Amino acid sequence: MSQQAPVWSVVGRGARGAVTVVDLDADGGELQTAHLTAEQWPEHARHHEGAHRPRWVFSDTASWYPQLLAAGVTVSRCHDLRLIHVILRHSQLVEDPGPVRAATAWDAPIDQGLEAAPDQGATLFDLDASASSGGVPHDLEESLAEFARHRAATDGSADPGRLRLLVAAESAGALVAAELHAAGVPWDVAEHDRILAEALGPRPGTGQAPARMVEAAAEVRSALGDPTLSIDSPPKLLRALHRAEIDVESTSQWELLEHDHPAIEPLLRYKKMSRLLTANGWTWLDEWVDDGRYRPVYVPGGVVTGRWAASGGGALQIPRQLRPALRADEGWRLVSADVSQLEPRVLAAMSGDSAMAAAGADRDLYAGIVDAGVVETRQEAKVGVLGALYGGTTGDSGRVVPRLRRNFPAAMRLVDEAAATGERGGTVSTWLGRSSPAPEAEWTRAQTTANLPDAASGEQERARRAARDRGRFTRNFVVQGTAAEWALSWLAALRLSLAGFDPVPEAEQATPSGPVFARRAHLVFFLHDEVIVHAPAAQADAAASAILTSAEAAGRLLFPGSVVDFPLDLTITERSPAK
Repeated sequence: MSQQAPVWSVVGRGARGAVTVVDLDADGGELQTAHLTAEQWPEHARHHEGAHRPRWVFSDTASWYPQLLAAGVTVSRCHDLRLIHVILRHSQLVEDPGPVRAATAWDAPIDQGLEAAPDQGATLFDLDASASSGGVPHDLEESLAEFARHRAATDGSADPGRLRLLVAAESAGALVAAELHAAGVPWDVAEHDRILAEALGPRPGTGQAPARMVEAAAEVRSALGDPTLSIDSPPKLLRALHRAEIDVESTSQWELLEHDHPAIEPLLRYKKMSRLLTANGWTWLDEWVDDGRYRPVYVPGGVVTGRWAASGGGALQIPRQLRPALRADEGWRLVSADVSQLEPRVLAAMSGDSAMAAAGADRDLYAGIVDAGVVETRQEAKVGVLGALYGGTTGDSGRVVPRLRRNFPAAMRLVDEAAATGERGGTVSTWLGRSSPAPEAEWTRAQTTANLPDAASGEQERARRAARDRGRFTRNFVVQGTAAEWALSWLAALRLSLAGFDPVPEAEQATPSGPVFARRAHLVFFLHDEVIVHAPAAQADAAASAILTSAEAAGRLLFPGSVVDFPLDLTITERSPAK
């Protein structure tokens, strides 16, 4: 048996439910194999990680890692086969994607498991070896073969270094997502209940509506002259509005606000309360918060640009009014930080636009655009930049974007060219090599048909509109996707930095964050450009420093030599403020 230290450790299901770990050297040669029971696997991983720190190869991190975390074991690095398969099968950097694309067993949808329950996790060993909770194989031989395909695709790509960064960042994100679920967000149930009672009235009995919603509904029915109206039925509500001569095409807030009628104010109030009750009411509290912890289920790569999604608990849609329920444990602090104007700064760095970089140097970028004389107000600058990123061509965006083209030509050229590529049916790529999906066959057929000599004017207009829509998608894809890569690099660096913190002494109160995170600073929340760390009070300043240095490291990693900075708004508090 070789004593050479492994570089990779591939984990898979063996015969009769066993766990098999195959160690590989830097060239992919097999060094040794360990056959383990499910009970032996966590301790083996603990020893192996401590002795060698290999990069663990998991078929699906969300299926393998929770068992280790529950046993108090963490790993520093991994390669997530499911997530990386999605990247490699689409990436334009991969010059021979055929073998990866042929491995269709790994084509699990990125939104798999959207109905996952909050206690999802340690179910791997109850599954058949040919399938997984991630919709991909767990079988060892399948994992070894897929990993070999990944290495060949990356090594033979047009830019292996860039693609390896993306692979590492995406896989680190998978580890972070599992750790966020394991640690949970410290949640003040009493404060949440107080906020709900203040907004909706006291908690009602089963099957009953809260008092303030009942009052608002009565006001709406009275104003519309319909005492039996079912307000929660959009078709019935729309008909009632029409009978009251409120000419709207939908019941959206924006349409309703255009009308002056006694029913409008209580209806908008009712809809706001209904959204809170449905998304984050008492039922949500009962389902998702336990032992002072809210544990959402994150889905790395759940959005086609590489952004995360949430498959349970709605972590990415926590309303501002509930933020005060996010509260540190006694003797602990919340260290939160969000990046100022992440996507515009990423655009400046990608394009090398020195004027845009100068506008945001050590200050608010939108204010810098005003100071540069491009526009008169910060709001105009914000609207214009967002219009450039999302393809706004009308209203305030339409008036400001041409000024941006004159003053920031390199930045605007990058997004304009991405839009043009999308309109032609082409694909675009992020900074590290995640590529947009090709247009659907129906889109291509519609474009081809519209260009035929006998095409009807209606077909031509629909095709032009579809082309513009795709152009807006690809325009934003390159920037939003690269911003997601920056954020993943930030998370990866911060996670490793926090892992080096010493646990607080046993005499100090531990938290309900599980065996790994109960006594040291750890990540508890992530939202696109925001992180929150839960830290013992004595470690709060060090955690803040780690957040800052990790952000700086992410900028240097992705954009070496760039003058673009990524400033953070950072706070240390006991309770998260309503943002």
